[in-house]
Amino acid sequence: MFNFKSIKFLAIGAVSAAAFVATSAAAETALRGASMFDEEHAYTKTLREFERLVADKYDGDVTFDMSLNGELGDESDFVTFLQQGVAIDYAVMAPSNMATFAPSIPLMDMPFLFRDLDHWNTVLSSDVMAPLEAELLEKANIRVIGYAGGGVRNLASADPITSMDELTGHKMRVMGAPIQAQIFAAIKATPSAIAYNEVYNAIQTGVIGGFENEAASIQNLKFYEVAPNITLTKHAITVRPLVMSESTFSALPDDLKAVVLEAGAEAGAYGRDLESTQDGEKMQQMLDAGQIVVQEFEGRDALLEMVVPVQDAYAEELGATELLQAIRNK
Repeated sequence: MFNFKSIKFLAIGAVSAAAFVATSAAAETALRGASMFDEEHAYTKTLREFERLVADKYDGDVTFDMSLNGELGDESDFVTFLQQGVAIDYAVMAPSNMATFAPSIPLMDMPFLFRDLDHWNTVLSSDVMAPLEAELLEKANIRVIGYAGGGVRNLASADPITSMDELTGHKMRVMGAPIQAQIFAAIKATPSAIAYNEVYNAIQTGVIGGFENEAASIQNLKFYEVAPNITLTKHAITVRPLVMSESTFSALPDDLKAVVLEAGAEAGAYGRDLESTQDGEKMQQMLDAGQIVVQEFEGRDALLEMVVPVQDAYAEELGATELLQAIRNK
């Protein structure tokens, strides 16, 4: 156990019996986090920064217990725990994995939403996403306290994909939110929403020809072994909300609530800078190791035009046309 000020950091440990433990001297707050990855991954580093910031800013006693390497399941499990207020109090999540409870939230993660990193960072530094945050809070009992992310998502495939002809009919895994399948169907691929932990074997056995992801995950889980061809579609810049169970947040002392919100925003900014910087570095590391082959996509501008009607229809269905336009106008 590592002691820092009044906080104890546990890399992997049993789930706390209760979120809040009273002591005779004072109330000690115990918070439980989870990451699918190890200490070196940007998501875990972001959560560690959140812990450090709370330690620095809060005068009371707080204990953090973080489970790593998917010990508590995948992100779909995390969402359920957060919604129910059990097992996990905070995590970094992909918006699409929260769609079961908050159908509009995958708009944050919609492919081809951001023009570039500057546009992405401007949006996440503003209050444009407030309507989606409100829906997540109301319908899922999950509060956004910051925004991490920054990985640029590209296609990873067993065979090279460099043009519309090669993309047409390409069997690929996408995240579970319907908008993901709709977007990739619009650019003529054949999307399939299979479980993330089945992707490696599905490519290896030919069930799918590839998937889409950022460099960190491709490297961390060794997907390059079965999908070494990286096509620079640059179709998404990841938005990864740093979230807390509202059941947990609402029970915090008022002064700790303020600290959590401040630390969450700062940790999110740290995570965005970290992941966007690491993204290019990790891609280069795989290139230098001969693990991947990188190719441009011929006619990428055509992809941007093909998805606009799907984006517009999706936003209209959600009643989020003004929100989509606000994001585009940033």
